[in-house]
Amino acid sequence: MSNNAQHIAIIRLSAMGDVAMTVPVVLALSQQYPDIKITVVSRPFFKSIFENIPNVNFFSVHTHHQHKGFLGVFKLYSDIKALGVTQIADFHNVLRSQVVRQLFAFFGKKVAATDKGRAEKKALTSLTNKDFRPLKTMTQRHLDTLEELGYSVNLDKPYLIEKGPIPEKASSLLGKKNEKWIGIAPFAHYKGKTYPIDLMEKVIVALSENKHYTILLFGGEPDFVRLEHLAHGLENVFNFSKKISFIDELHLISNLDVMLSMDSGNAHLAALFGVKTVTLWGATHPYAGFAPYNQPEENCLVADRAQYPLLPTSVYGNVKVSGYEDAMRTISPEKIVDRILSQLN
Repeated sequence: MSNNAQHIAIIRLSAMGDVAMTVPVVLALSQQYPDIKITVVSRPFFKSIFENIPNVNFFSVHTHHQHKGFLGVFKLYSDIKALGVTQIADFHNVLRSQVVRQLFAFFGKKVAATDKGRAEKKALTSLTNKDFRPLKTMTQRHLDTLEELGYSVNLDKPYLIEKGPIPEKASSLLGKKNEKWIGIAPFAHYKGKTYPIDLMEKVIVALSENKHYTILLFGGEPDFVRLEHLAHGLENVFNFSKKISFIDELHLISNLDVMLSMDSGNAHLAALFGVKTVTLWGATHPYAGFAPYNQPEENCLVADRAQYPLLPTSVYGNVKVSGYEDAMRTISPEKIVDRILSQLN
């Protein structure tokens, strides 16, 4: 198949980590097939992740406005069609994207969708007859989708986004960067994959004792007060929640020396820039295929399965299992600090 006149739309609507995991695939596709046109279809918030990738366009989906509801899905199809799209790679594969994909297929366009491996993930997280084994990564699943469309894309090298400039607001707080910068994103959407706050405080205090380290705390607006508490009284610990825009946060993260995060979007964002990323896993597990891109396996610190053999209990951390509330306490603060120091050295 000649790809010269092709225009592929890649649909991946949410969430942060899932969108971030598409970036290396999009980068590789754009570099290995420079003659095709690529449009990423996603929510407006994620535009800044893709806007500096050469030869890649971005189309914003407004699910609360013109693309809302049943009629909105048809509007979304019409809007994407108007771009001159000839192929659809549905990386999301949920009802909205499925309808759009099938409409393109009905009118003769080539389409493919990512197999999310739902049955395999259900077996991995089952509380009975668990099938505990590493599954295919989401990155590889997206590569398989492109293969269906005729694009043999390989990740033969790390495909990373270039670092951005240090934002002025950050410079005014931190001064010139002449020390090691450690990013910490201590919260996640679900409690089942959030490290206990009292233990995280021990990690932060231990790292802050080295005055050659500057510690930057990241989180959403609801996390602001808790992050202020973690930074209180520590002169080299700074809370950036609510203080900078998302694009500035991306640039700041790109300049870190190491990032400590839960199984959450911040881990994936840091990994996109080649930042050494240490992740903590409680109810979830990297075997489900969501480990940060291009990071060594030993940087994924998991809860002790000898004590909690039913782990992982969930793909997303939203399943509560009685008696497993303290599973993450089996990851000691000392182990986390040692892993971070190993990355700095």
